[in-house]
Amino acid sequence: MPAEHWTPPPVLLAVDLVIFTLRESVLHVLLVERGIAPFQGMPALPGGFLATGTEDIITAAHRELREEANLDATQLHLEQLGTYGTPGRDPRGRVVSVAYLAIAPRLPEPLAGTDAAQAAWTPVTDILSGRTRLAFDHEKILGDGLERARAKLEHTALATAFCAPTFTINDLQKVYEAVWGVELDPRNFYRKVQAVDDFIIPSGAERRAGRGRPARLFRSGTRTTLFPPLVRPIPTTAEAQG
Repeated sequence: MPAEHWTPPPVLLAVDLVIFTLRESVLHVLLVERGIAPFQGMPALPGGFLATGTEDIITAAHRELREEANLDATQLHLEQLGTYGTPGRDPRGRVVSVAYLAIAPRLPEPLAGTDAAQAAWTPVTDILSGRTRLAFDHEKILGDGLERARAKLEHTALATAFCAPTFTINDLQKVYEAVWGVELDPRNFYRKVQAVDDFIIPSGAERRAGRGRPARLFRSGTRTTLFPPLVRPIPTTAEAQG
């Protein structure tokens, strides 16, 4: 086609955010209730369109998280998860979305704003089981984010950030079980954790729970990358469905 007859295709750019946290040893994701069409009233990942022609994509992600859930994205490590542009994913037209991921401990309660009627932390198992359906292709985006988060626990020391300054092996195991969605054998988990040098360090203290033998307390080591990695077991069908 001659250059003088070419016109740019009508493509809109948006951002979506997958924000995970643990609440009472259960993995939760941040969802908003859409206050406008399309999919009005349905839960969705927070996000939206770039505001202006000069707004950077990551700036838009920060703004949308603040506007839709009143959360400060500058306190989170947002990493780019992927780009989603399947035709028909948004009934308003051809929309390409850049998705970002964050998984962080002790995040506050969200507060809805702008076009979100409500914002809340929702157990991930509600989406995996089909009890909660998401707008657009957000179940696909969430699934990709969950897989990335699970891989992070295999290869990094991220799990210790969800524990208190001193913690037991059982406390740490609960973090892995919550994110991986599987039950772990305590002895096998203890062996794998201890095999990674400087992952966790004995604190020299113990915690007594009931009449049983007191549990040793540990603290985070200096290692950030785990070698050998803590490879997750293959979940059963029931575990995979939540």
